[in-house]
Amino acid sequence: MSEWILGIIGGSGLYNIEGLENKEWISIDSPWGSPSDSILFAEINGIKLRFLPRHGRGHNLTPSDINYRANIDVLKRAGCTDLLSLSAVGSLREDYRPGDFVVIDQFIDRTFKREKTFFGKGLVAHVSLANPVCNRLAELVFKAAHSTGVKVHNRGTYLVMEGPQFSTKAESNLYRSWGCDVIGMTNMPEAKLAREAELPYASVGMVTDYDCWREGEDNVDVAAVIKILNENALTASKTVSEFSKIIKDYGIRDDGFQGIERNLDFAIITPKESRDSLLVAKLDAIAGRVLN
Repeated sequence: MSEWILGIIGGSGLYNIEGLENKEWISIDSPWGSPSDSILFAEINGIKLRFLPRHGRGHNLTPSDINYRANIDVLKRAGCTDLLSLSAVGSLREDYRPGDFVVIDQFIDRTFKREKTFFGKGLVAHVSLANPVCNRLAELVFKAAHSTGVKVHNRGTYLVMEGPQFSTKAESNLYRSWGCDVIGMTNMPEAKLAREAELPYASVGMVTDYDCWREGEDNVDVAAVIKILNENALTASKTVSEFSKIIKDYGIRDDGFQGIERNLDFAIITPKESRDSLLVAKLDAIAGRVLN
């Protein structure tokens, strides 16, 4: 049993959340390199919150340049018990319209330039990603978004592309044929690393466009995306505020039924005597619970 400390990873257009109190930007060092930015320590509706701008304040990092390992590491060091991701996505479905929100439940990872694990040579671990998001968080954030009046969908498969370019029409139609619902550039390896860090993770995709598959629709461009982003930002802020009220009413936090908080118990394969001591030291925040 513990108190909630909510980590927010904010994507494009979400750099200010209304209703924050006791705000302080704090820089936290990570053995995995530089995170995207300092972390905003604050409180909202009596809940402790830690906000990290995914692309940095000023949006100076491309999706491929984000140090996802450092970001998850510093959020764990900041005491987060749960992570909520908010990011812009394109729709691959007619009924998921610009301005809608989607609570993601599955991912297909098509990225190829990013470090995707905290583990590796000298310390091998395998965690399950069959259900990559925390069902409890996803249910609560769906309620929070719905209460703002936005059209919110309670499921979605997110195709994560490398970027920074948008899709070709052939790619967009291929992903539609796979049954993907939305497309974006940032939730992988973020979700994978959160799972390795034993942090429950949920993701809300804020639809900005129809990618480029839809006949008669203008192809996605930055100007159109920014327009919808700005419209979505206020709703996203309200969603975070409502989410904090919901988890406050939920009461004292207990471990979820999915066992995410203890998923490293049986994930590490390398025996103690064969582990790389330098890698073990870097994993003090992420896996110290089991390595120590």
